[in-house]
Amino acid sequence: MSIWTTEAINKITADYNRSADTHLIKLELPKLQGINIYLKDESTHPTGSLKHRLARSLFLYALCNGKINQDTSVIEASSGSTAVSEAYFARMIGVPFIAVMPDSTAQSKISQIERYGGRCHFVDCPTKITSEAKHLAESLNGHFMDQFTYAERATDWRGSNNIAESIFEQMQYEPHPVPHTIVMSAGTGGTSATLGRYIRFKGYDTQLLVVDPENSVFYDSYMQKDSTLTSKIGSRIEGIGRPQVEASFQPDIIDEMLQVPDAASIATIYWLEKIIGRKAGASTGTNLWGVLEVAKRMMANQQTGSIVTLMCDSGHRYMDTYYNDDWVSEHLEDLSPYQKQLETLI
Repeated sequence: MSIWTTEAINKITADYNRSADTHLIKLELPKLQGINIYLKDESTHPTGSLKHRLARSLFLYALCNGKINQDTSVIEASSGSTAVSEAYFARMIGVPFIAVMPDSTAQSKISQIERYGGRCHFVDCPTKITSEAKHLAESLNGHFMDQFTYAERATDWRGSNNIAESIFEQMQYEPHPVPHTIVMSAGTGGTSATLGRYIRFKGYDTQLLVVDPENSVFYDSYMQKDSTLTSKIGSRIEGIGRPQVEASFQPDIIDEMLQVPDAASIATIYWLEKIIGRKAGASTGTNLWGVLEVAKRMMANQQTGSIVTLMCDSGHRYMDTYYNDDWVSEHLEDLSPYQKQLETLI
């Protein structure tokens, strides 16, 4: 291994060691007696989202596999948080980074990527970003990071302070230290794979519920046991849901899936802001709606226990979409039925 590669790995490791773990927030919902709900706040990472963990793992995986050296351009197919986080790590080790994205991508995301020294390469159709990223990597003799293939294998799911180990360590002094259910949405499927594998590896009596937004094929693929399904429509909940079943999505370690209406996801982040005074991204709303569905079942069955999910990123990235009334009115159905359901829990 070259001196440059060793130094690059050390820089990423040093950045990790400078970071404290993310907080586990307990939601105060007295009406759910005996059921405790927790949000692991991934928005506090240096790049502001859960994808910081993924980007770090992907860079270490590529470096240790000899895919990146000091002359390698790194290319990713992403217009969202993964591209922001990968741009951060690329700048850290001194290599060029290019994010391939649709030309409809919000200016706020483009600015975040460029802030870390990344460059944006635009295509006219969201379904073309992967093929264009591969072509660009070949033409530049670069490395296509390919988050949707490598997310589930780049992370050490047995431990090493992955997100699953962190959750269970933080829960150990809570009233119900072993969660009844962990709820997670799927973008690449890498985080749900890490959670499911760790739960099985440690023998915990915890269920893994994966929630999926509209216009995503993960749910239908899971229910029909068909990994060939595709869709021509993209998810409106940024960061999760896919028009095809990605290689990192591992259905065999999922206990249950639930499809969540997009309007329910958005209604839930407004509801969450009333409780904790903070804005969250829409994928957090998808996660939390799933949590509340589990809590309702537990109440009906007179069960007690804890449920854990993730706050994937901050809502301040989405002020021009999910927190913009005009955008919501144009793109989503009426939120009020879901808001009424949520209000009964406060």
